[in-house]
Amino acid sequence: MNGTFYALPALRGAVRRVAQHHGLAAETRSRLVLSVCDLATAEFTARRPVTFTADVQTDPDAGASTMSATLTAPQAVGPLLTTGLPLPVAPATSVTSATWHIPLTEDGAAAGTGSRVRTDSRLASEADAVEEELRAALAHADALTADHRLLEHELAETNGGVLALYVQLEERDEQLRKAHGVMLQELEDALRPAPLHVDGLELAVHYEPADPLAPTGGDLYDWFLLPDGTLHITIVDALGHGVRSTRSALDVTHAVRTLALEGHPLQSIVARAHELLMPLAPGLMATALLARIDPTTGDVQIANGSHPPAMLLQANGDAGYLEVPGRGIGFPLPGSERLLRTRIGPGDLIVLYTDGLTESRRNPLEGEVRLIESARRHASKPLTGIPGAIAADMRSQVLHPDDTLALAVRIPGPAPQTSP
Repeated sequence: MNGTFYALPALRGAVRRVAQHHGLAAETRSRLVLSVCDLATAEFTARRPVTFTADVQTDPDAGASTMSATLTAPQAVGPLLTTGLPLPVAPATSVTSATWHIPLTEDGAAAGTGSRVRTDSRLASEADAVEEELRAALAHADALTADHRLLEHELAETNGGVLALYVQLEERDEQLRKAHGVMLQELEDALRPAPLHVDGLELAVHYEPADPLAPTGGDLYDWFLLPDGTLHITIVDALGHGVRSTRSALDVTHAVRTLALEGHPLQSIVARAHELLMPLAPGLMATALLARIDPTTGDVQIANGSHPPAMLLQANGDAGYLEVPGRGIGFPLPGSERLLRTRIGPGDLIVLYTDGLTESRRNPLEGEVRLIESARRHASKPLTGIPGAIAADMRSQVLHPDDTLALAVRIPGPAPQTSP
């Protein structure tokens, strides 16, 4: 088919007839018509003619046929703009022409273009052709819409499944964290000394980890009675967090207990523990406070290695800190520089603690003031509740979370008046 055209209607009709003759599906036919007319519009507007040719080539070896359709603008002043056409063109051999190669099936229909809407030999009119192409476009759009809805449904199901999986994983992770925390808590409890009953003294302790799901830490205590009936207390704060720091603190308490039971003077124990532990754990660093209380006389001895001082609240309401200079285990020049001696009487309260209780704010001195105020506030309570009540007061203003240990000792007697 060859022809020269000067207007769109004639060209449009000719292209449709050629497409129908070769059995092109309505969708492919409409794409070819639109592409040819898009290129010809500029030429017709400038009153320049175009030519349209179409033929079929058959490859005998492959048994395949291809329809070739070519639009030529012989008087075009520039190259034809073939980008973005509804039906892409073949590589150009001339800037003033465009060619489409459309594979045909064995029965002559365009391959890979979907089913044809009509198969009669000729379309009744141009309106019928347009209607058929419109129906094909609508059918294609409906198919795409159905596919889109199916994909949305599948995507929603997939997202729902993924979300459910995330929820299950989160629940499982929470269960594992809780189980891990319970296990570590049981381990921590097993490492702490059993409750101790001492005639003439009341004892109570409170421990609170920085992370409830990771209850192990470097804050540890030990208490036991010496052969002469004196109560020995060790408070340790090993550097770091977690199981490693717990092991370090446990090493210190065991070393101190061994040295104390062997009869070493209290003032020498911190330095001696350093000598024993450094060859075994060179990186260990820990502060330690050692206290001995004679329940019959109320005599108190305290040695210190870089640890916060014990707080003493007397029955008359006077309060202060039992300061003892010294350096901890793993520190340069470790040991307690001297031994502090004092005496407590009925109603007097001693609180031993780790720095997590008082150094949760920028100014540790402020924490020491608050500790005395809290002790006065709760001094009239049964001793078993005093360490926890003090810890609750102190942790109401926290700059950075830290493990907290508070241990209270009191000689039974009239308690100090509580402050409002």
